[in-house]
Amino acid sequence: MKKFDVIIIGGGSGSNIVEQSLMHGASVALINKPPIGGTCQNFGCIPSKTLIFPADVIAQVKDAKKLGIDIEIKKVSFKEIMERMRKTRVERQKQQKNRINNIENFKYYEGETHFIDDYTLEVNNEQIKGEKIFIVAGARPLIPPIKGIDEIEYLTNESLLELKEKPDSLIIIGGGYIAVEYGHFFSAMGTKLTILQRSKRLVPNEEPEISDLLKKELKKRMDIHTDTEAIEVKNNNGKIQVIAKNIESGEEKTFNAEKILVAAGRKSNADILKVVKTGIETDDRGYIKVNEYLETTKKNIWALGDIIGKQMFKHVANDESMIAWNNAFHDEKVKMKYHATPHAVFSHPQIAGVGITEKEAEKSDYDYLVGKAKYSDIAKGEVMIEAEGFAKAIVDKKTMKILGFHIIGPYAPIVIQEVITIMAIGGQVGHISHGMHIHPALPELILRTLNNLKEVK
Repeated sequence: MKKFDVIIIGGGSGSNIVEQSLMHGASVALINKPPIGGTCQNFGCIPSKTLIFPADVIAQVKDAKKLGIDIEIKKVSFKEIMERMRKTRVERQKQQKNRINNIENFKYYEGETHFIDDYTLEVNNEQIKGEKIFIVAGARPLIPPIKGIDEIEYLTNESLLELKEKPDSLIIIGGGYIAVEYGHFFSAMGTKLTILQRSKRLVPNEEPEISDLLKKELKKRMDIHTDTEAIEVKNNNGKIQVIAKNIESGEEKTFNAEKILVAAGRKSNADILKVVKTGIETDDRGYIKVNEYLETTKKNIWALGDIIGKQMFKHVANDESMIAWNNAFHDEKVKMKYHATPHAVFSHPQIAGVGITEKEAEKSDYDYLVGKAKYSDIAKGEVMIEAEGFAKAIVDKKTMKILGFHIIGPYAPIVIQEVITIMAIGGQVGHISHGMHIHPALPELILRTLNNLKEVK
């Protein structure tokens, strides 16, 4: 049995730990289920945004009419857009494989793995043991127990990337980030789109006002049914039929489409790894339990990324990887902090947020202030004729620290970065105004929002 100082399971953000461990003089093994590169590179952030950017361009062209510009889109090549995405993905995989060849004290295992004993894994019929183990093995699409789902062909955020032909019609089961982003993409490509969302709101973790505006805007391009649960799917003369029930009224309705995309959430890969065999505990959802230092319930085993189910974003996993590595190799431990964790939704309109929502502030018994401003309240937003987009701030009244900030509108993921940075170093409202803001430019939206702070009645 081969023994290593460090074993990393997962080649996404786990790759950061490989590099740092090798620099520390450790012998390292990386186990990765192909393809190399992790979820973000192969099935998530990068391929999805490669597809969504052309959809953004199409949306901007169509929105140009309000500016007095009438532009005709003559052709949208679905095949070309998909092939570009796949080509980029393959090139990235080749680059990563080239980088890991011929590295001293390093062994790369390509295949599925699982624990068979304490600190012991089996991969490709070989057993290996690690003194320190980092689990960065991610999550997979959650398939809800819908009647008939196993008898039809359905798409997930992974399998849809292999599509060669544009579906004429598509039903998306789910209404979270993946659903609204791909709803935007396929709608822009010309697919007839239907979203069936079990929750009362799209992207339910966002502020209610943001969810409402997103639904209002998306309904201009697609059919959206919230508070609606898919209860059965079946083949129907070459199409897929979905029977859905309104949760409040109980009324059933039937939908038909060429394809369906299941985007109902994520499921931890901890069960596939059989982590219980090495003494690691999971929570009631199946995610690996960790403390604030990213330590599992088993000494010298750390876990991070989607497999722990906290903040399931690539930038979070990257930060977690460095925290976990530090805590494994240094005496002074560092806590993983999530208070300034940002996220973005690349729908149309775009969404970005950091920190807590107003509802969370209320539950935590904060004495807080709320500020709101529309894009049209600032000069740049006015000239863009951006009538609907807005920002919302939640601020601690006593300390004047920003607790949360949320934006829906053009370039939201870019505009919010100023707030993210300030929150990471203290988050005082006054810090924002210390720097001059270019006029007219969209970051003035941040200033205007914070200048509008009011007590919540």
